[in-house]
Amino acid sequence: MYQIVEHPLLKHKLTVLRDKDTPTKEFRELASEITMLLTYEALSNLNTKEVPVETPITTAPGAAIADNLIVVPILRAGVGMLDAMLHLLPSASIGFVGLYRDPSTKQPVEYYQKLPKPTGKDRVIIVDPMLATGGSINATIVLLKDQGFERIKTISILAAPEGIKAVEDAHPDVEIYSGALDEKLNEHKYIIPGLGDAGDRLFGTR
Repeated sequence: MYQIVEHPLLKHKLTVLRDKDTPTKEFRELASEITMLLTYEALSNLNTKEVPVETPITTAPGAAIADNLIVVPILRAGVGMLDAMLHLLPSASIGFVGLYRDPSTKQPVEYYQKLPKPTGKDRVIIVDPMLATGGSINATIVLLKDQGFERIKTISILAAPEGIKAVEDAHPDVEIYSGALDEKLNEHKYIIPGLGDAGDRLFGTR
């Protein structure tokens, strides 16, 4: 399932994020704000359990998240979304997957992974700013499933049709959330119109 998160605030922030003249500091802040808006929507169906709470006046019914949340940023650009995720989900566990795109084959190559152990109550959220070819996200999903994780979502700031199709074809059980669906990939597999290299813009290496 793929869903574009439609919200006026998100559209406004994404417009500024795309601007080639937006400086690194503002780019990071906007990426975090957009991530929080996407996360709010993507986690609207979390399981909760009833928890009573004592107010200053009396007892009131309350709710607590019952799922075990795990955030998995894909290195390196996904790290730029991590603080925003933890701002909303401070008790979440964190796993890391390191992948790079082979310049010749354009296929993802794994160089690092560190994941929590599955508990059976896990909700895993993969974060990567750009869902371009879908190669890195598909490789991460396979890695997670091989470790025993079943309920997986992905959150990206931008997505290309080619990437959406690749993930849906390979993993129809995975929910995909994005702030926008762009036109296409160019010959170098960059999203058009996109926002450039998200990692470079997040970390000031462009």
